[in-house]
Amino acid sequence: MAASGQLEVRNVSKTYAVAGRPPVHVLSHVNLDVKPGAFVSLVGPSGCGKSTLLRLIIGLERDYRGDILIDGRQVTGAALSRGIVFQDHRLLPWLTLEDNIGLSLENSGRSAADKAATIAEHIALVGLKGFEKAYPHQLSGGMAQRAAIARGLVNRPEILLLDEPLGALDALTRVHLQAELQRIWRVEQITMILVTHDVDEAIYLSDRVVVMAGGPGRIVDDIKIDLPRDRDRADLEFASYKRRILSAMGEYGGKPQAA
Repeated sequence: MAASGQLEVRNVSKTYAVAGRPPVHVLSHVNLDVKPGAFVSLVGPSGCGKSTLLRLIIGLERDYRGDILIDGRQVTGAALSRGIVFQDHRLLPWLTLEDNIGLSLENSGRSAADKAATIAEHIALVGLKGFEKAYPHQLSGGMAQRAAIARGLVNRPEILLLDEPLGALDALTRVHLQAELQRIWRVEQITMILVTHDVDEAIYLSDRVVVMAGGPGRIVDDIKIDLPRDRDRADLEFASYKRRILSAMGEYGGKPQAA
């Protein structure tokens, strides 16, 4: 794979106007660099701007201050080079699994044969071979999220953005899909940026964990996870990283540390 997917967030601030209230400052002077092929997680309390930052990177909103660059080019809107997976799988109930995944290829300009081969490849990648003709109601929650991941990857984006994609799953399914997501990242070798409230999940999956705090949203710590893969959640070093991240979030008393 080509080494693309370099993300640069430069001094980004975001404010929402709320009728009858003062402006809400969601992000304040956020700076973040992500190298091609890295897996980075954003963690922090609800309302600290994690998902808003993801929306800006994907190009769903343009009303902000600062610069967001992908491979040196300014983000000006949504593009096939950036995929996204949400907490809700958002599969259309009247379409089969393969047709839901194929929606992402509608504007790709590929031939029908190429589309079919790419869809089949990504269904196999996420372990859903044999369920091509299944409808969403015939899939478990974990299977539906795998389908959403396949849909996010089918255009072979440079960056895949993941907004709490496993947050609605039961604990056992979530742990299993964390391992699957790590396997897919290794195969695809693309940049992945995950928003999660699960600190264990962030440590297990990531090269780096970026800790955010709110009021307004800002980065308060950027922690390199120097643990071999596959990672043991019971390991003492794993627990040490968890304590540092929780401390940065203010979980051990006091306020989150200053930026």
